[in-house]
Amino acid sequence: MRCAIVGSGLAALATYATLRHGGVAPEEIAVFGTHEDPLAVWRTRASSIRQRRMRSESDGHLAPASFPGLAVREAVRRGSPTPLLQSVANRYHPSVDDFLAHGDEVRVRSGWEHSFVPRRITRVRAVEGGFELDGEGPFAHVLLATGHPGLAKPEEYPDAVHAYEPHEYASKVAVVGAGMAAATEWINALSAGAEVISVRRREPVRRPLNVPRPLFSKRGLASFHAAPPEKRAAMLRALSTPSYPPGRAWDEPLRSERFRVDSTARGAEQVIAATGFKQGFWHDPLLADLVAEHDLPAHGRWIVLAPDSTVPSLTDDVRTLSIAGIAGQWAFPAADTIAGAKYAARAFRRRACRTP
Repeated sequence: MRCAIVGSGLAALATYATLRHGGVAPEEIAVFGTHEDPLAVWRTRASSIRQRRMRSESDGHLAPASFPGLAVREAVRRGSPTPLLQSVANRYHPSVDDFLAHGDEVRVRSGWEHSFVPRRITRVRAVEGGFELDGEGPFAHVLLATGHPGLAKPEEYPDAVHAYEPHEYASKVAVVGAGMAAATEWINALSAGAEVISVRRREPVRRPLNVPRPLFSKRGLASFHAAPPEKRAAMLRALSTPSYPPGRAWDEPLRSERFRVDSTARGAEQVIAATGFKQGFWHDPLLADLVAEHDLPAHGRWIVLAPDSTVPSLTDDVRTLSIAGIAGQWAFPAADTIAGAKYAARAFRRRACRTP
C-alpha cells in the first residue's frame, strides 16, 4: 500500500482529504487510529469549553482547496456578502457548528471510512522501501498525526477538572491558566453566575491568532526556517506564551465585580485547569520510541524536521516520513492549527504523488 496516516483526528482528516484530492484512491491509503469519527475528540473539547466561534480565519477549514471556504458557504446560506468581506479583511471566524458540519461533509465526501483501520499504532520502523507500522507494511509514505500527547494539569491542584473535559460551574470558580481556553472559561463561569478567580503566572498576550500572522506566510516561514536552531527554539518557546484575541467581547465581561486575578485558588469551590496540553515529543510514546530507535535529532522538546515537515534522515526519493500536528512545530510554528495541518498535508501529497 502506498500511503499510511497514523492518527484519526483533524490533521489526519485534512491529510486524507488532501491525498484524495490529489488522485490517491482509498485502497491506496490506510488510516490507523482510535476514532472512526475524526471530529470526535475536538468536538468534545470544544463542547466542554462552550466554544462558539473558531479562532481561525478564512482558510480555517478542512477542504483540500483553499477556495471556496466557510465564508462562501455562510454567505450563500445567509444571502449576504458580509462573511466574504470579513474574509478579505481576515476578520471572518466561522461558527463551531458550521465547522463541524463542514468536517462531517469532508469525511463523507472523501471516503474516509473506506480507509480507516481501528488500531493504535505503537511502533514505526524504517525498512527497505518504506516503513513498517507495528510490523505491517511496508508503506512507502507515512504521515504521523498523533495529536496532543495528553492534557496538562497543575500538580498543585490534583483534583482540578480540565477545561477540555465536560463540566459545569460551581458558585466560586478558580480558572488556572491565561490562554484561549482560560479566557473562554472566565466568560463561561461569569455567564453562569459564578464568582471567578483567574490564577495565572503571567499576563496573557493579546493576538488574533495563536501565532503572529506573518508566520503563516511564505516570507515569514522562510525567515523562521533560516534561523539557527537555538533561535528557532527560542521563538517556539515564546509562541507558547498564553494568548487570546483582543476585543470588547473578551474584555467587557472581565470588568465584572465577580472577576479577579490572584496567585492562588484559595477559597474556590471548584478549580478548572485551563492549562492546555503536555509539551514535548517524549510525552507521546510512539514519537519517543521513534526518536530513540532511529537516533533522530531533537532540539529541546521538538523533533528536528525539514521545512516540508519530513524527517530528513528517514526521507529520500523512495520513502517519506512526515509529522503533522503539534509535533510538527519545527517545520511550521502553528502546526497545531487547521492551517498547520494543511501545510503538512500538502507537502506530503507532493511527495506521495510526485507533483511540483
